[in-house]
Amino acid sequence: MSTKIYVLDTNVLIHNPRAMFTFEDNTVIIPITVIEEVDNFKKGVDEKGRNARQIGRYLDALRVKGSLKDGVETKHGGIIQIVLSRNVSETANDVLITDTNDNLIIGTALYIKKKKPEKEIILVSKDANVRIKADAVGLKSSNFETDKINFSELYNGYIRKVVSKEEINEFKEQEFIKNSFGKIYPNQFVIFCLNKNSEDGLMARYSVENDTIYPIKFYTGQDLFGITSRNMEQTMSFDLLLDPDIKLVSLVGIAGTGKTLIALAAGLNQVIEENNYTRLVVSRPVSPLGKDIGFLPGTKKEKFNPWMQPIFDNMEILLSGKNEDEDNNNGKIFGKKHPKIDDYLDFGFIELEPLTYIRGRSLPDQFIIVDEAQNLTPHEMKTIITRAGEGTKIVLTGDPYQIDIPYLDSESNGLSIAVEKLKNEKMVGHITLTQGERSELADLAAKFF
Repeated sequence: MSTKIYVLDTNVLIHNPRAMFTFEDNTVIIPITVIEEVDNFKKGVDEKGRNARQIGRYLDALRVKGSLKDGVETKHGGIIQIVLSRNVSETANDVLITDTNDNLIIGTALYIKKKKPEKEIILVSKDANVRIKADAVGLKSSNFETDKINFSELYNGYIRKVVSKEEINEFKEQEFIKNSFGKIYPNQFVIFCLNKNSEDGLMARYSVENDTIYPIKFYTGQDLFGITSRNMEQTMSFDLLLDPDIKLVSLVGIAGTGKTLIALAAGLNQVIEENNYTRLVVSRPVSPLGKDIGFLPGTKKEKFNPWMQPIFDNMEILLSGKNEDEDNNNGKIFGKKHPKIDDYLDFGFIELEPLTYIRGRSLPDQFIIVDEAQNLTPHEMKTIITRAGEGTKIVLTGDPYQIDIPYLDSESNGLSIAVEKLKNEKMVGHITLTQGERSELADLAAKFF
């Protein structure tokens, strides 16, 4: 016998269509107002439209098993039931104006509470205002948080260990040291320093296969498309980006730390200079993710260009630096044609793709960068990562403090969830960047705002 009754808001199901199945042996009430709202979204070509259609498929499959009006039992012993709003207005009119969908959903929960006073009724919504109004009328309410991490304890990808000068010299001589420091995650960096207040140190990386720490070997300060590392965090990031055995790299950091720039530099190096991948695919969510961009004039490329301008800006920096290095090394030749972004696009070395159109694709042997990944839900993050074919590397960059999606926060977005849940996997690496390198002014803004 179920002990609790959960009333779901529309945004919970749109966020995760399987949410209705996650309440174990309890009863889940879906107000008819939610069904009507979902019906309004089902024709969309974005993620919201796809989720709306999936909700319909789930409910239709339940309908075959029994009456949704009376409640259909799930495999976990719970009940999923649709409740009409026939008596909702009468119940809620005294405390709410029932001409809005949010208030009708709250009214449904009030109706259920009046009808079954012996049960614990909980309204589940990702909208803070709905939860506030529910509390104001005497209802229990909660956020839908099956995927949530403690952001203050987010894995940062490296640790510092205080060792003696003799141990550092021994490590340099042997070029390895067995792990005697306790739990270290796969591909986590270890910075050996002489005292705990030292900002410098000797960087190394942990290998989980033989429980041994080795010097970093994939990035040793070499020029990558005109740029080099400016700090230890960027050096560690480059080492992960250039390692072919690391299939997923996540770079988290505030604005100006160089996340996107170093990801692009490594991607261009690996695709154009090293030929380790067939193409560099760069994508970022159109805020909000999947929103129809057809109102902009022109081709798909022309419509997407405004959203990709930050990528173009970073590529201009890389290409100008690369061309300047070539001129300095070879002597300036007037009239010499340097490759431009459009040249790489035309020859297929680089592809700029909205995330809207990545769903359903299979992408083998490609270096994929997903910028602004903090604007992805966990479900959308799964969709993106499962696009990776054989030989593909995916790089996620973003700042969980700059989220543009209403129902996501620093602890529930897809990027934070991916960092925390995948840190135990040996083909995954992560670095949190904290040191700004864009400009003194940018650092000042990041610090005080």
